[in-house]
Amino acid sequence: MGQGKPEQRDITKKILDLKKDRNAVILAHLYQRPEIQEIADFVGDSLQLSQQAAGTKADVIVFCGVHFMAESASILSPDKTVLLPEENAGCLMADMITAADLRQAKTALPGAVVVCYVNSSAEIKAESDICCTSSNAVKVVQSLPETSKILFVPDRNLGHYVRSKTGRDIRFWEGHCPTHQKISVRDILAVKEKYPEAKVLVHPECRPDVVDLADAVYSTAGMMKFAADSAASSFIIGTESGLLHQLRKRCPNKRFVLASRNLVCPNMKATTMDKVLRALERMEPRVEVPVEIREKALSSLERMLAVG
Repeated sequence: MGQGKPEQRDITKKILDLKKDRNAVILAHLYQRPEIQEIADFVGDSLQLSQQAAGTKADVIVFCGVHFMAESASILSPDKTVLLPEENAGCLMADMITAADLRQAKTALPGAVVVCYVNSSAEIKAESDICCTSSNAVKVVQSLPETSKILFVPDRNLGHYVRSKTGRDIRFWEGHCPTHQKISVRDILAVKEKYPEAKVLVHPECRPDVVDLADAVYSTAGMMKFAADSAASSFIIGTESGLLHQLRKRCPNKRFVLASRNLVCPNMKATTMDKVLRALERMEPRVEVPVEIREKALSSLERMLAVG
């Protein structure tokens, strides 16, 4: 708290004071701005944040992420007040499928088990059988009966990755993450030429040809563990730029280079310190999920959390 410009220190103090007064917890995704990560009580990937939201004893959850994450927190903790500092922080991938789309797909593939990536709306979760995150998608699919036909929504790249790892009968929706989709084989090879000794770590939301070039494929939290445990000293990182803050913080003696300069998610960067302060002052914007949707979506999330 002693670092930064005076006005930044003042905002930080106000946030921490209000957080105490409101009995609030601040959760931040690993793609958030560095200063947001620094004021958070917990920084993690989607699975870790879901677990934190489900188990918190706080009265207020300030979710520094995007809308579907705050919805999941509200679904898992309906007795809590869930604040999303930037109410327009959405997810382009989540917007690539609607509940009507999914119902039509289910009709076209009767009997299929719907596995829903957590990067989706509450309505999609409510139409699904079980959720997954990038860190547990393979484990979730492996938990299903071997004879199951699986419909994986909405990310085709993660669906392709899971199918390659499990050999299961998976059909996937043609959605994608625009940020991870930007990473190309050419990008990887160009950076690898500069840092030939570097290990290539990419997110499973990347395109299959990029995944094939990687030394390891992990969720954001998985990348951090791999980097910390690895004997390697340099890494090419194929995911959103926000992860570099924690990587460099936790592994200060190692080099981390982004696979592309374009790896910035505008929705993840929309949350600012001013907005976090304003949310705690005004206790809004609030994210709430209608009861009928919440009850159905909760089953999908709880099944995921039971798998781990």
